[in-house]
Amino acid sequence: MEEKKIRVVLAKVGLDGHDRGVKVLARFLRDAGFEVIYTGLHRTPQEVARAAVDEDADVVGISLHSGAHMTLVPKTIQYIKEYGGKPEEMLILVGGIIPNDDIPKLKELGVDEIFIPGTPISTIIEYIRENLKKKKGSINER
Repeated sequence: MEEKKIRVVLAKVGLDGHDRGVKVLARFLRDAGFEVIYTGLHRTPQEVARAAVDEDADVVGISLHSGAHMTLVPKTIQYIKEYGGKPEEMLILVGGIIPNDDIPKLKELGVDEIFIPGTPISTIIEYIRENLKKKKGSINER
């Protein structure tokens, strides 16, 4: 029986128009066997949350370079919950320009990991494979 592909929703939230990195990531994730849904530029937290729920995402990757991460990321997580999704069963990942002081705050708000510019894509792929199994396993143990 074929193993279900990991479904990843990638999004550029807010007014940030810098999308080269997320497009490169999308291609590498696809080439690594993931099913990737890229929502495009200038998405609202509601649009990203709706896509994550509708697509039954295992992973939600939010890319930001605008400095609005402390507002947009928590809103996205909240809308996932409001739309019937379970962020505790998904990996919530953030990539982009994130000040070091904000990383622990984002993790307290439900973000699983933050990847800054220069992170090797192989590190992101490995993180998803290893940690999605752990997260799903901890849900199944409850």
